[in-house]
Amino acid sequence: MKCFAIAIVMCCCLHLAGQGNNGYKVIAYYTGNGETIRQYPVGQLTHIIYSFLKLQNDTLTFHNEGQRRSLEQLVALKKEYPTLKIMVSIGGWGGCAPCSELFSSAEHRSVFAKTTVALFKQYHIDGLDLDWEYPAIEGYPGHAFATKDKTNFTELVKQLRKEMGRDYILSFAAGGFVKYLEQSIEWEEVLPQVDFVNLMTYDLVGGYSTVTGHHTPLADYRPGQESTSKAVNWLLAKKIPARQLIIGAAYYARVWEKVEAVNHGLYQGGQFKQGVSYKNFPSFFSDSSGYRYYWDKKAQAPYRYNESKKLFATFDDPRSIREKAKFVRRKGLGGIMFWELSDDVPANGLTGILHQELNN
Repeated sequence: MKCFAIAIVMCCCLHLAGQGNNGYKVIAYYTGNGETIRQYPVGQLTHIIYSFLKLQNDTLTFHNEGQRRSLEQLVALKKEYPTLKIMVSIGGWGGCAPCSELFSSAEHRSVFAKTTVALFKQYHIDGLDLDWEYPAIEGYPGHAFATKDKTNFTELVKQLRKEMGRDYILSFAAGGFVKYLEQSIEWEEVLPQVDFVNLMTYDLVGGYSTVTGHHTPLADYRPGQESTSKAVNWLLAKKIPARQLIIGAAYYARVWEKVEAVNHGLYQGGQFKQGVSYKNFPSFFSDSSGYRYYWDKKAQAPYRYNESKKLFATFDDPRSIREKAKFVRRKGLGGIMFWELSDDVPANGLTGILHQELNN
């Protein structure tokens, strides 16, 4: 009987470990459908943020019937993984065109908050992630932005929390660069209203850049360079609780072309060419592809360079994921989120490494 009891306890502990019982969050953004998600290690996640729902006037709704069905399938996962949280997100890069005007109205903010909570109740959703890119500063080309967005974002968050109470999770995706940190958010007002902040510490060198660099580095060492540690330290200096900060990992590479063979292509002129999902790394960066692997000790970030084709690639990989996990533990942060689960390999991928490193 004693051995049986011990075995039961061990099994329970193992299941809880899969759900991050040590308090670290492993948060997956997910754009795929509900039928294919089971190929991924769902049991190693604490949260899934289904991205992105649609803003129709001032109401949160679905783009189509397939999206509604997929959300129902995601929510059904909670029967098997009872501590798993299923959230939804609005916005994204290019997905928040009406946000500046819409959320400037107290009436629209109120309707949005009420209809969002109604949607939660109808579909048993656990919470909302606001991905407005970006309040008060330029984001997607052509999207409206205004200085008043900063205050309006605060009012939006307060209205949502008022309607949600503490029954639902509220988070937002924050730009991981200094201009956003300084100009987009009233941190002292907003942070008490939300459960956590998803710091998008990727795309720090974006597709509009004509100079290569690390798009998701842990550390910075050049003037004006952005990094995960710079964003985190900026917020910690503001007395933001460390456990509310979730840093970001990128399950994809960014590739530049026309990059000269100086410094193996790092910090050189070039033209953005494409993104590559982590699941396609073995074929894209194969031994015969011409790419050579490099590790920047100062940035704690990997990169590749193809000298014959003048191609440069920046990305996260198992080594950089491990360093980010160490950083989270060292700083006492809340965990790691990533964009996005569909870019991972189904088994033995980055999600497994991330889960293992945070739970060791």
